[in-house]
Amino acid sequence: MPLKRLFDVAVSASALLLLSPLFAALVLAIAIDSGRPVFFTQERVGRHFRRFRLWKFRTMTAGAAGPPITIRGDRRITRAGRFLRAGKLDELPQLWNVLRGEMSLVGPRPELPGYVEMFRERYASVLELRPGMTDIASIRYRDEERALAAAADPLAEYAERVLPDKIALADQYARTRSFIGDLAILLRTLWAIAAR
Repeated sequence: MPLKRLFDVAVSASALLLLSPLFAALVLAIAIDSGRPVFFTQERVGRHFRRFRLWKFRTMTAGAAGPPITIRGDRRITRAGRFLRAGKLDELPQLWNVLRGEMSLVGPRPELPGYVEMFRERYASVLELRPGMTDIASIRYRDEERALAAAADPLAEYAERVLPDKIALADQYARTRSFIGDLAILLRTLWAIAAR
């Protein structure tokens, strides 16, 4: 088993076990705040363009319709959801995706199928890799919801400026990736979350 995959399995399995009390508390908080379901799944595009179900804790009103991206102040976000998003706690269930081999701890963030089709040629090299829970783009765009809220047209801003930049960062990662580099990204991600 390659070192990166071995690391992913060891860390995700350990984290799921160690964080199980936190998971239980978050499940209870979500259920009390806005009922069921407590988890949210969404189809994303993974390695070699294979689609998979990405897991998150639900942070929006169940069944709420709206645009595929969220901006700061989105009325669909629940009270518990605001807390979860502030500390990126809603992303923790993706440890299950990592354990299953659909994702890695570090790698280009998995995107919605519609956006991947818009840039399919550019995604060809990016999707040679497993998508990740975090990457350089996650750090650079940690306040993405705030930035999009300031745009006149958030959907256009995301499709025309933010997403192409994320793909460029993913290309850069694909060319220069290393195990030590992955560890540095993980540490930078934890620092960025703690500094919020």
